Amino acid sequence: MNKVLYIISICLLFTLSTFSQQNKVLVINADCAIHPACADYIHSGLEKAAEENVECLIIKLNTPGGLLKSTRVIVTDILESKIPVVVYVSPSGSQAASAGVFITLAGHIAAMSPGTNIGAAHPVSLQGTQDTVMMEKATNDAAAFIRTISEKRKRNIEWAEDAVRKSLSITETEALGLNVIDIVAKDINDLLHQIDGKEVETVSGKRILKTKDAIIVEVEMTLAQKLLSILSDPNLAYILLMLGIYGLFFELYNPGAIFPGVVGGICIILAFYSMHTLPVNYAGLALIIFAVILFLLEIKIVSHGVLSIGGIISLLLGSMMLIDENSVLEAMEISMELIILVVVLTAAFFLFAITLGIKAQRKKTVTGSEGIVGEFGTAISILNPTGKIKVHGEIWDAECDDDEIKKGDKIEVVAVDHLKLVVKKKK
Repeated sequence: MNKVLYIISICLLFTLSTFSQQNKVLVINADCAIHPACADYIHSGLEKAAEENVECLIIKLNTPGGLLKSTRVIVTDILESKIPVVVYVSPSGSQAASAGVFITLAGHIAAMSPGTNIGAAHPVSLQGTQDTVMMEKATNDAAAFIRTISEKRKRNIEWAEDAVRKSLSITETEALGLNVIDIVAKDINDLLHQIDGKEVETVSGKRILKTKDAIIVEVEMTLAQKLLSILSDPNLAYILLMLGIYGLFFELYNPGAIFPGVVGGICIILAFYSMHTLPVNYAGLALIIFAVILFLLEIKIVSHGVLSIGGIISLLLGSMMLIDENSVLEAMEISMELIILVVVLTAAFFLFAITLGIKAQRKKTVTGSEGIVGEFGTAISILNPTGKIKVHGEIWDAECDDDEIKKGDKIEVVAVDHLKLVVKKKK
């Protein structure tokens, strides 16, 4: 019996030893726009890969583009990584557009799935137009950046520069033929099989990959990274900002409502947290705030629509300028459809509020001594010429300016003399 237990123990130890010595690869899924949350996710994945000394880190990439600053951070992390990094554009239907081109070319090994594409890395203008000099400057900077990466990884420099200057985009087959990528693999297992035995050079020296039958471990985003990734959407940041402004506006004009103020405050805080991750143009933000001020003034001051028109123009320009166009490669713009919708709804809301304000100003006063003139009541005593009357349930001293008014007669208030009403018999 003891011998049997001894043999089983030896077998278990051997199995565990073999398992612990089995090579491991980490996989992170960068299926998002390139923003600070994505950069932090990839950075933490690289740190984990270095700590565990895995065979390689695979970045499954599917991105329409993103922020230039975040792209530079990711590329720098990959180029300085001691662990081989495989950038894999996958699954089928995915793209490595704009910022994704830089990241793919930076990998020690670049791979794509069938049915994917790469390219179109030209800087964009969020407003549709941009100063020619600034656009040329941004393009030259991006071209120099992608040339540096291509030279480092010995990839097709000419195509890489054309992807920036001419927005060229190619399929995975064309990319393989043009020496833009190294491998076309149908899935992760096929990829691991193809890169097994390949030699790559990292900052710590040359390394031969041993990925055949390697253990695949996926690295998930942390909760904080997921939240930041959601809030990094400029459309969401814009919506939160406008909801926050509306909420605070309602609270200021209806003190004690509480709910609009609480919701507005939360939205404003989340909006500014979101903007912390985005290249915000503070001139655009100032224009949006200025637009709201103009709308509020229109309610208080009758400007015959001048303030409202100024508010609409300011809101439109501010919304279009909110994201700094010189910091974006692609996919981080505020939707023009959303901007138009917000501007129209805001203009309609304040137009409605202004209309109500004007009606209120023109409406006859219904409180105080002025409000009672022209109202009708009943004599509760004989007025000859003075007596008592009742108007809206209130008893007043009154004086008639014509013949005697009998008790029960209907009267009309024609004037107010201090605390006495001047009345006449209703005809």
